Amino acid sequence: MRPSSLQRRTALLAGAALIALSAWPAHAQQKKYGPGASDTEIKLGQTMPYSGPASAYGTIGKLQMAYFKMINEQGGINGRKVTLISLDDGYSPPRAVEQVRKLVEQDEVLALFQTLGTPSNSAIHKYVNAKKVPHLFLATGATKWADPKGFPWTLGFNLSYQAEGVIYAMYLLKSKPGAKIAILYQNDDYGKDLLKGVKDGLGAQGAKMIVAEASYEVTDPTVDSQIVTLQGSGADTFINITTPKFAAQSIRKAFDSGWKPLHIINNVGASVGSVLAPAGLDKSVGLLTVQYYKDPNDPQWKDDPAMLEWRAFMGRYYKEGDPKDTSNLYAYIAAQAMVHVLKACGNDLTRENVMKQAASIKNLKLPLLLPGMALNTSPTDFFLVKQAQLARFTGTQWAGFGDVVSIVD
Repeated sequence: MRPSSLQRRTALLAGAALIALSAWPAHAQQKKYGPGASDTEIKLGQTMPYSGPASAYGTIGKLQMAYFKMINEQGGINGRKVTLISLDDGYSPPRAVEQVRKLVEQDEVLALFQTLGTPSNSAIHKYVNAKKVPHLFLATGATKWADPKGFPWTLGFNLSYQAEGVIYAMYLLKSKPGAKIAILYQNDDYGKDLLKGVKDGLGAQGAKMIVAEASYEVTDPTVDSQIVTLQGSGADTFINITTPKFAAQSIRKAFDSGWKPLHIINNVGASVGSVLAPAGLDKSVGLLTVQYYKDPNDPQWKDDPAMLEWRAFMGRYYKEGDPKDTSNLYAYIAAQAMVHVLKACGNDLTRENVMKQAASIKNLKLPLLLPGMALNTSPTDFFLVKQAQLARFTGTQWAGFGDVVSIVD
């Protein structure tokens, strides 16, 4: 029996449909969603110190909310709007735990992004890994964030504090081997991590070169007494491991006390807008730090296309933000990296795939990083930033010098 013309047309249509389906991109064939993701939305969560002793960092969260507003106006990510729920933790670990539990259990975010501070992230570290929630691009450089075997759901962002400390130590061993070093550090995981890097870098010479150490608590009103003690040690080199409030205090107190050591300030306390300007730009001349992204205060980047784009963003989306504050540029770069990961996920917006993409970043050259620098991760390497350059403060901006240092962890 011969098939009818209707049967022949039906068979042809079915065959064409099969061919079309086989040619359709795999990621478009099947949409996969985890908590916090849908056809129309991607929900991210974070905690920030909008209040408390580290409130200067609150601008990071504010900028990132503005950044995702811009992304949404441009059509979102693969057609989905991004909602960033940003909550205040006051730089208090117990408060961070409370807020993160809300983000995970009530708001059901797809991932945590840029939660700030070593103490707060330490408090939620085990919880988010037990819940298998991507804990991405933490705004802290603690070395422990790069432990893919022990904590496979946590991946940091910053140059690791220990690596930063080693860079300072290597510089001193080469340029000032007879240095008498005094160290001020925050008495928590962050401060101790960077301190360890300095001591590891100095090696056997450390016992002879370090003449004084002093610590402070984040609840302390000032560090003036610690500066007086360190100055009294006779040190001619000062390594300052502090967050913005205490960084500004220590720079001002050292200068006003007539102490003129070679003064090294860690990267997280080196913002011109939130640290050096309050301390006094004249009192900050000669400070050393490390950088891995462009300084908006450096005239060499005045006409840089990426800097012009960032300034245009600030003028349109975050007018209340300080364009001199490097934290605002840092926050922008981190948000760009998060967008890269979410775009790479395609239509597979499960927590497992978000983590997979975050751990598969290859040579990502974001234009506000220093020239020649790129971001890389792998399933066995959770250190995102591995390059940095020393910089000296001129009175108006940070000026990089020497080679870009690559750190192999």
